[in-house]
Amino acid sequence: MTDSPQGDPSQVAHQDDGICRILALDGGGAKGFYTLGVLKEIEAMLGCPLHQRFDLVFGTSTGAIIAALIALGYEIDPIHDLYKSHVPNIMARKGAAAKTAALQNLAGEVFGDKTFDDVLTGIGIVATRWATEKPMIFKASVAQAHGRKATFKPGFGVSIADAVQASCSAYPFFERKIVTTSDGNRIELIDGGYCANNPTLFAIADATAALNKERKDIRVVNVGVGIYPEPKPGLLMKIAKKWLAVQLLQKTLEINTQSLDQLREVLFKDVATIRISDTFERPEMATDLMEHDLDKLNMLRQCGSESFAARETQLKELLL
Repeated sequence: MTDSPQGDPSQVAHQDDGICRILALDGGGAKGFYTLGVLKEIEAMLGCPLHQRFDLVFGTSTGAIIAALIALGYEIDPIHDLYKSHVPNIMARKGAAAKTAALQNLAGEVFGDKTFDDVLTGIGIVATRWATEKPMIFKASVAQAHGRKATFKPGFGVSIADAVQASCSAYPFFERKIVTTSDGNRIELIDGGYCANNPTLFAIADATAALNKERKDIRVVNVGVGIYPEPKPGLLMKIAKKWLAVQLLQKTLEINTQSLDQLREVLFKDVATIRISDTFERPEMATDLMEHDLDKLNMLRQCGSESFAARETQLKELLL
């Protein structure tokens, strides 16, 4: 590895060593600011944009937005700028229709007409089929297909904007998303967090079963969104019972995340993995996935940076 000029992460060249490196990003709404804090530090440590070092980048919900942008070649600072501009606005909207419109705006503005043919590394965007209650994972490479390779279409022919919006559609706070595949199938989708808020297992399955990588040759970094105290509801929230619904959704996603991570430890305990998602118990850290206070979100990003620091040595050993 060569040294990179300070502030220019694109100048480091990494040799191909046969290792499959996976980056898996959890869902968690606005708490994705924590994820960005972690990833900023990893990017600086590696000295290159993340798509140049990771062979597979999987994401669910807010993790899907970040994963897609990474796969398209974005560095973390521009992604953070997009989050600051859009996420508080989306989460502050009242009602599912308004939130959905703002999310669609974000997806259209950020991704434009980009398709899965445009990505620079392996990708997986996780959504959930409403009718059949099964996952739908948008991928770019036929090498990641588990069967039906002859009819494989990158992202099922769906745009990145639509796939990401589907992955982020946390029903009932967002409306369900209908996508149309290249085969003309109309499929109704909701947030990928309902089936795999932590997408690590799906990514490892691609590496082992589709790409035929040996377990000893796989390295996984799984970044969550942190765990925080629950915010106290205001009077209007109590009256509307919205607070209980947010609590239930968040609890559902956290149970899903922890269950999948426990299963990963059982099935793939021999795959070198670092999970980053710390618990922060200070009362001032109280937040949830609908947070729209930019000062609070900046605190989450700082927490992500601190979480990286606690694992910096292990990450260097895993990735460099």
